[in-house]
Amino acid sequence: MISPSFRETPSDHETPAVSLLTDTLREAAERGASDIHVEPSEHAWRIRLRVDGALHVLKRPPPHLRDAFVTRIKVLARMDIAERRVPQDGRLRLNLPGGRIGDYRVNSLPTLFGEKLVLRRLEALPPDLSLASLGLDDAQGRAVESAIRAPHGLVLVTGPTGSGKTVSLYCFLQMLNAEARNVSSVEDPVEIQLAGINQVSVREKAGLTFAVALRAFKRQDPDVIMVGEIRDAETADVAVKAAQTGHLVLSTLHTNDAPAAIARLIDIGVAPYNLASALKLVTAQRLVRKLCEFCRAPSALALADGFHPFEPRGCPACHGVGYRGRVGVHQVMPVSDELRELIVSRAATHAIARAAQAQGMPALRDAAFARVREGVTSVAEAVDATEIE
Repeated sequence: MISPSFRETPSDHETPAVSLLTDTLREAAERGASDIHVEPSEHAWRIRLRVDGALHVLKRPPPHLRDAFVTRIKVLARMDIAERRVPQDGRLRLNLPGGRIGDYRVNSLPTLFGEKLVLRRLEALPPDLSLASLGLDDAQGRAVESAIRAPHGLVLVTGPTGSGKTVSLYCFLQMLNAEARNVSSVEDPVEIQLAGINQVSVREKAGLTFAVALRAFKRQDPDVIMVGEIRDAETADVAVKAAQTGHLVLSTLHTNDAPAAIARLIDIGVAPYNLASALKLVTAQRLVRKLCEFCRAPSALALADGFHPFEPRGCPACHGVGYRGRVGVHQVMPVSDELRELIVSRAATHAIARAAQAQGMPALRDAAFARVREGVTSVAEAVDATEIE
């Protein structure tokens, strides 16, 4: 269970462990890190930051500070410092130098050489979050907006863990959030609080699952329902039936691309005719790192058509990495009448993909290479992001 928030202001008389924590959180904030990893080994330990999806070593502190550092975090996160045998969850909130607030979800994991901690930064959504800022082009944005403005139906965002699916759903929710609508979400867990939206955290030990929350939502006079993830047959069935009975349902699914979402839902147990009538649109997405605008340079190697893409170099502005920030690469598949017929007939995924591509849907790799040609990312990033296709 997530503990209550805790505030602390660093003092002028900090112990080495407290100073190390303050410095780590400050540097993580300055670099825009999404996660802080505290990792023990047999004779040493390290602190790594995940920045733009990649882990980088920040520090290798002296071994004698490790236990005090871990204990300090667990105390602030209201975790049991005496319990080291099972994983724990906590949450901490600190006032950082410069007037910034650090809000973190903390998880501990017992490993062979001690507890590993991961601190996930919980940040408010940017006020200018829009479909364009997600990386959707004009045509894709129009298709998505048409689907989420519909009075009912199912809209899915697919992709692997860490591909930005939840941020996309939050963007959709912000666009739909209005005094005249009842908007509810069930998430595991709620990471970002959205004013005006009824957010529920899954608590499986207490019996509060996605499916249970969905059934309760249907008795709460909803207009828009967001389901953090469709994981099982029960959740899928309730979500599809809610979409068929006058509600707009938004959710995520773990599939490689948009067409594969249809086979995945049918495999889970959704009847094809129900899916065909409920499904409005499926998007698939990846995140690619953006080249640092201060040090990117044309590659000596050209693509097949003679185009010289940019590649990373590294400079002080990007801490020598060559990349700063990330942007989405999207595949948007509106569900047309032709696709509905294919769904009802249980057509193979490749047949659905061919029909969708004939209607203008790009392959994810093509969408990624469009970013390469714009100078936004590198060939290596485009390939890495879409290598599972």
